[in-house]
Amino acid sequence: MKIHLIVVGKTFQDFVLKGMDEYSARLKHYLPFETEVIPCIKNTKSLSFDQLKEKEGELILQSLQTGDFVVLSDERGATFTSLEFAKYIEKKMQTVPKRLVFVIGGPYGFSQNVYEAAHEKIALSKMTFSHQLVRLVFVEQLYRAMTILNNEPYHHE
Repeated sequence: MKIHLIVVGKTFQDFVLKGMDEYSARLKHYLPFETEVIPCIKNTKSLSFDQLKEKEGELILQSLQTGDFVVLSDERGATFTSLEFAKYIEKKMQTVPKRLVFVIGGPYGFSQNVYEAAHEKIALSKMTFSHQLVRLVFVEQLYRAMTILNNEPYHHE
């Protein structure tokens, strides 16, 4: 199984880029992992938030492949402790045949079409994070999950 992370919009904060690079490199020790950036929509001044979500949604849906198991990062999704998230990932590793795709949307969320294409939703926290920072938090938690599953000392209880 491969884990594929789709994010909307380029990461522009240097500390987020560095952290993403660090944890992405660490993850490759455990499983195939890649990040795909959906480009920002241009000329958005005349678009409503719903129109912007629709255009982003079209690009997200184009990135999906047949057989993908799609999980959205959404504030109304299931929440986990780090140990629970590790168990969630372990279960998906046993049941998802191709790609486990996590999607982090733009600042206005997802279109209805993207919600309909998703299999599950997870929330990283009850707190609100910028859509830039959530990328780094997610990749760190994914790395933490892999170290938990491999009984490595990164996570402390």
